Amino acid sequence: MGEVTELLARWRDGEGAARDALIELVYDELRRIAQRQFRHERGDHTLQATGLVHEAYARLVGQRTVPAADRGQFFAIAARMMRRVLVDHARARRANKRGGGQTPITLDDEQEPVADGAVDLVRLDEALAALAALDPEQARLVELRYFAGLTIEATAEVLGVSAATVKREWTTAKAWLRRELARDVGDP
Repeated sequence: MGEVTELLARWRDGEGAARDALIELVYDELRRIAQRQFRHERGDHTLQATGLVHEAYARLVGQRTVPAADRGQFFAIAARMMRRVLVDHARARRANKRGGGQTPITLDDEQEPVADGAVDLVRLDEALAALAALDPEQARLVELRYFAGLTIEATAEVLGVSAATVKREWTTAKAWLRRELARDVGDP
């Protein structure tokens, strides 16, 4: 059993010190995930990577049960929490500004957003929720690949499938999301 998995088990058994040791152990990786997510945000964002990690951690700790059984699940859930924080922040900003100012992001593995075919985080979250209603495993794969930044191999390990399956499903999920987002742009 890996160190993260062991700490999660001890936390699940009620050991508060294990929770604290876990965050100390994974903090740098959580910051990496947060920084990856911020590459798709506008430059003047009022949150920073550290604040995003802290807010996601507060949400994780606030849950009644330990949210994950192993390292892969933990990082997937942490990435989901970070996404929720960013989406909540974007919705609040949108409510204040009536939908303006969202920085486009893409579903490509590129570092920089591309204006052609780009979407804002709130729309991507809504499309991802629609995908989850149709195919929860594909939505989870998108969270692991896009939001957590896991490799094909790491995603396959977390999902318990082959790398070839992840590649095929990743291609399918990206195509579905692009189509969904393009349809939303054309809607009145």
